[in-house]
Amino acid sequence: MWHYLLLFFMLLFTAGFAGCLYLVKKSTGKTLDEPGKDVPAESGHLAPKPAWGRYHIHYYGYALMFLAFDMEMAYMYPWAVVYKELGLTALLDMGVFLLILFLGLLYTWSQGGLKRQ
Repeated sequence: MWHYLLLFFMLLFTAGFAGCLYLVKKSTGKTLDEPGKDVPAESGHLAPKPAWGRYHIHYYGYALMFLAFDMEMAYMYPWAVVYKELGLTALLDMGVFLLILFLGLLYTWSQGGLKRQ
């Protein structure tokens, strides 16, 4: 049980830290707009093509699917080794992990990442 309490405090600390960073950013004032600040450059020269032209949007779905299933396999093998020792806790942890992966799969499906082209 104390593991979940520790996780809760870590999440609370992370949210508090992010909130403090946001307040620091707000307190420093408005950022200055300088010419050429938003121009993408490669090795000191202007990029020949816009950044969105180099990476086609269709690769986004493939990258998301690869990440989801690769992380699943990287996590399931050690889980299967220690499953009998940890029991219900391990089962609940894997359930939460698979739920997060399933949500990623649903998001990819909703974005049309599973369509054949």
